[in-house]
Amino acid sequence: QVQVAESGGGWVRPGGSLRLSCTASEFTLNTYTFIWWRQPPGEDRELVAAISSHGRVTIYVDPEQGRFAISKGNIGKTVYLDMNNLKPEDTAMYYCNVALYGAGDRRTDYWGQGTQVTVSS
Repeated sequence: QVQVAESGGGWVRPGGSLRLSCTASEFTLNTYTFIWWRQPPGEDRELVAAISSHGRVTIYVDPEQGRFAISKGNIGKTVYLDMNNLKPEDTAMYYCNVALYGAGDRRTDYWGQGTQVTVSS
């Protein structure tokens, strides 16, 4: 069982920045993807960003504006979500999802408990 934990959420004023961290307990599979999701109050969960074990990055939120960036840490299984120029509509619970791919591309998903991000003045 892989444990996933998010941290770094909090309150920030519009225009501010936050860095979220996602750390997974050690696993042996070499093919995986870290995915950030968010769920605004009263809305469905939506994709934010993803990074694969091969380093492929996909930004789903405002990709043209470049406000969000995802990267891997140097130690262990850690991924960061850097969020800049935050807006009130970015307020949401942010979740980290680790997708592991085994033999035959069988996928197993693990989720963290989420970290709250609140953007308001």
